[in-house]
Amino acid sequence: MASRFWMQGDSDSEEEEEEVNESQDEASEEEDSAPAIAGGASRYYAANASDSDDSDTQHRVVKSTRERRNEEMLSTLDQIRNAIKINDWVNLLESFDKLNKQLEKVSRVNESDKPPAVYIKALVLLEDFLAEAMANKEAKKKMSKSNAQALNAMKQKLKKNNKNYEELIAQFRENPVEEEDGESDDEESENEESEGSDFEDPADLDKDEDKSGEKDENSDEDWEPSKRDRRFQEFFKEFLKNPSQTTWEKVDKKLKDLVSERGKKGTSRLDQVDQLTHLTLAAKTPAQKLEVLFNLISAQFDVNPSLLGHMPVGIWKQCVNNMLHVLDILKMYPNIVVDESVQPEEKESQKGADFKGTIRVWGNLVAFLERLDSEFFKSLQGTDPYTKDYVERLRDEPLFMVVAQNVQEYLESINDFKSAARVALRRVEIVYYKPQEVYEAMRNLSELTTGEEETESEWTETGKSLDGKRHFVQVPKIVPRKPTFPESSRDLMDSLVSLIYKFGDERTKARAMLCDIYHHAILDEYHVARDLLLMSHLQDGIQLMDISSQILFNRAMAQLGLCGFRAGLINEAHGCLTELYQSGRVKELLAQGVSHSRYQEKTPEQEKAERRRQMPYHMHINLELLESTHLICAMLIEVPNMASPAYDRRKPASKTFRRLVDISERQAFVGPPENVRDHVMSATRAMTRGDFVRSFEMLAKLDVWKLVRNKDGVLDMLKTKVKEESLRTYLLAYSSSYEAIGLDQLANMFDLGEERVHSIVSKMIMVEELHASWHQPSRCVVFHNVEQSRLQGLVFQMADKLNVLVENNERAYEARTGGTLDGAPRRRGEDREERGGERGRWQENFVSGGRGRYQGRGGGGGGRGGGRGGGGGMRYQDAGFGGGRVGGVRGGEGGGRMVSLNRGVRV
Repeated sequence: MASRFWMQGDSDSEEEEEEVNESQDEASEEEDSAPAIAGGASRYYAANASDSDDSDTQHRVVKSTRERRNEEMLSTLDQIRNAIKINDWVNLLESFDKLNKQLEKVSRVNESDKPPAVYIKALVLLEDFLAEAMANKEAKKKMSKSNAQALNAMKQKLKKNNKNYEELIAQFRENPVEEEDGESDDEESENEESEGSDFEDPADLDKDEDKSGEKDENSDEDWEPSKRDRRFQEFFKEFLKNPSQTTWEKVDKKLKDLVSERGKKGTSRLDQVDQLTHLTLAAKTPAQKLEVLFNLISAQFDVNPSLLGHMPVGIWKQCVNNMLHVLDILKMYPNIVVDESVQPEEKESQKGADFKGTIRVWGNLVAFLERLDSEFFKSLQGTDPYTKDYVERLRDEPLFMVVAQNVQEYLESINDFKSAARVALRRVEIVYYKPQEVYEAMRNLSELTTGEEETESEWTETGKSLDGKRHFVQVPKIVPRKPTFPESSRDLMDSLVSLIYKFGDERTKARAMLCDIYHHAILDEYHVARDLLLMSHLQDGIQLMDISSQILFNRAMAQLGLCGFRAGLINEAHGCLTELYQSGRVKELLAQGVSHSRYQEKTPEQEKAERRRQMPYHMHINLELLESTHLICAMLIEVPNMASPAYDRRKPASKTFRRLVDISERQAFVGPPENVRDHVMSATRAMTRGDFVRSFEMLAKLDVWKLVRNKDGVLDMLKTKVKEESLRTYLLAYSSSYEAIGLDQLANMFDLGEERVHSIVSKMIMVEELHASWHQPSRCVVFHNVEQSRLQGLVFQMADKLNVLVENNERAYEARTGGTLDGAPRRRGEDREERGGERGRWQENFVSGGRGRYQGRGGGGGGRGGGRGGGGGMRYQDAGFGGGRVGGVRGGEGGGRMVSLNRGVRV
């Protein structure tokens, strides 16, 4: 490390010394040219005097760094020529080393890897002179020792150096040019490279037209057309000037030439898009126009070759218009069939509009539409959500819905319902996360008049103004340019998912089902969404699906938990959210961010793949609201359990909440609450004391309630739940201090009706949670003092330890075998689940979660998560890898499923 540092320092110091020497040389030259000043005046005054004298008579020239570097290389070439004349190999060797150093600087300034022609010329001169010197053996013998050593050193260095420039040297020998011509050629080649580079900025495509019309008012120079205009002029002369001479064979040859150049090095993608766009005007038959349009759409998709980038917005809109033109042709000429499974004949597109038979054209409308959707999704991912650009991009959603709706209608008209189901899924994924209010806004936006692209009208008018005759194919606008939306988003979802359920494949049906569940959840239809989830059994096979489907499952479960909370179903909401927060990687599970941990390392490929899976900002579920819901549900379930006696304490339903409570209790000083966790912990401490007023006040201060629909109703429900759980907590915590307590006193203490208090106490007595009985005449609760013997305490401790031992043994067995095999011992509770057939699935899954096993076999363990390779796993796992390590975290460290829907609950 030290050697590298000092080597770098030496190179920097050398450059600094060179610059200092250059400045000193310039200063000395100025001193020599300056007139002598009597009296021993200082150099400073002399230099200033010369400057002041010259400033009146001469014009100072300011040179750029590029010019100075090029002049330095030219001066070095002159030194090489002088050394060749006098046969000075020592000077040649020094000049050659200096030339190579200058080459690095020139390449850095010119921003080009190609060496200038001056350098190649110097190599040719040295190579020729070296060959002459080596051939003249007599002159070599007469050389001095230092000159001979320099000759041998030059021979080795030049041979090694010229291997990198053999092609350029050969080209120079074929066509030798002077230095000035070489410089101009370099500049021209650089300009050509910049114009034809593969990394040309597509955003500049639309700027060319603006720049072509700009003209300096003070300039007298003639206007020069832009590159795009020149290309169109050439195309006009070749194809459009004499339409009668343009034949199908000529257009087909041009198309094949453009297709053959696609993907080659040095071919500009934007140039291909322009040329194919022009070529659509010269199509002689509808089939040929369709063929050119398909190649144009493919070329537009190739403008952005990167997986992380996205298509420019302007090209994306042009691609949408091209898709609409394709649908116009297919509607106008029903005998044209688009098929990618059969390769059409060579002259299939030569058949004209009057041909009555079937014309087959290669293409795939569904694939083009899916790529359009993906590019739109990536553009939202790559745009800053806090800028106007993001909102403007969201306004393009109706454009995609127009294309998707027209493609779906066309596919249904030709009875291709399987492909129509794929298109319907894309429409579902645009609508499913939108509440009715957002859906109404999108519907109103689509009704506004949206102008067509300028390029479309430009090309159309150009094609129509040819001698007043239609020598080429002209297709009017047939398909609608505006989408049609039903008044209710639920009606649109029902029509789309019914088509998918009938004709879609397994993955399409599963994703449509998850989108349908999500949409029912945001409309507060909890029971409908729950029934759809349980009937589909998606929770059983979601680990075998792709990662994007697993993310969609997580989002649906999170939204289902929020819906359950708004409906007042605390246990069910906690069951949906508990495993989401079990691993502490909520952002990754919902694809709303990338979490970094010091215990994991991700490769660059994993990070890139994870970024590509991120949800756009407008699709995010508010994490603060989600955390508040989860912690409040856990508080309402866990606080009564924590207050129960030690010998009757059940297994914790939320280890995450218990850990937060332990951390809060260990704090020496508790300040005012600042975030969601602080507010919930303050409410927990108040509920533990039975102070429901203080507990509800802390929860009501949260800022997330403004995000909840029907805020007042949700807060009233939450206040009632807090009262009821505070009552249960008080009875469990202070039952040993009472012999009896009146019903009316409990009702007054917790502001509840006597019927509700009687119901809660009776349920606690029935499940043996409270050791008490009712005394009906006095309407009092009589408590029974149950003391635990030492033997009973030891037995309870042993039972808890055995339970932990069995759980660890099962996890170790699954980690060793990769999952439960045929003939292997069954996990505890599975026999009970099968025997419990008389109970419905919902009762099996979502009964009182206070003592349930919502965590799929342990809070820190893996249950039966995806892949089984690591004894468990999180949702972020590709089915193809079979478990093991997920994003740098072993599967055994996370929860098994996001929600364990096939587990029973002990009552």
